[in-house]
Amino acid sequence: MTPSTPLRATKGHGTENEFILIPEGNLSPSDIASLCNRNSGVGADGLIQIKQRDGHWFMDYRNSDGSLAEMCGNGIRVMAKYLYDRGLESRTSFDIDTRAGIKRIEIKADGRISAGMGAVVIEAGTPTVTYGGNSWLGFKVSVGNPHAVVFLESLALLPEVLEKPTVTPASLFPDGVNVEFVEILDERHLSMRVFERGVGETRSCGTGTCAVAVAAAAQAGVVGASTWRVDVLGGSLEIDIDALGEVTMTGPAVLVNDFEVNIDE
Repeated sequence: MTPSTPLRATKGHGTENEFILIPEGNLSPSDIASLCNRNSGVGADGLIQIKQRDGHWFMDYRNSDGSLAEMCGNGIRVMAKYLYDRGLESRTSFDIDTRAGIKRIEIKADGRISAGMGAVVIEAGTPTVTYGGNSWLGFKVSVGNPHAVVFLESLALLPEVLEKPTVTPASLFPDGVNVEFVEILDERHLSMRVFERGVGETRSCGTGTCAVAVAAAAQAGVVGASTWRVDVLGGSLEIDIDALGEVTMTGPAVLVNDFEVNIDE
């Protein structure tokens, strides 16, 4: 193999969900897995290759194992901050295209970033999530990517570090699934932990917070517009559900440092 020209890269996070951003290049799944490896690489939950498609910014998102994902809620906020802070996008309201459709971005005066996530849909089918000898019936939720949401009396029932849960029937999620464990803290205030497909347990999952808010609204019989606070290990996100079921996610985004990576050709 011959060494390639170093690629410029940036590391960032949204509620401690960590990402590597590459504003150029076309990395292979093995390259991505190597970079995201926390022992031998830079370390991250996923990698975003920033591209353009059909006149829009395009988020080419991959999980830390190199597998393809439709999009990432925390990642899209970090990508938006990168575009705005680096002067690649001067508007405070713009679109980012993803494999789950176009998402509207709003850069707020307080520095937080909102992303219009579109309709979050509770789909037919009831998944059973089994973990540590316990099983819970849950919700099958689509945020453009798949989620299984279960409600627990307390997240204290879970161990310090989550291993992969068992989700049945497997036919409900042929492409794998993100699993959210949720505790109701107060009216419209939730706490969750998440095991993400292709990654493992992460400090946060943006699409997951949208999924749990919509599932909690359905479980509580909330009709019409509502706002939810969802606490994750890495912070909190605000989820707004409008009267038509469209969801907007708002939260922080941080750029940590810039560096160069060398990928052998």
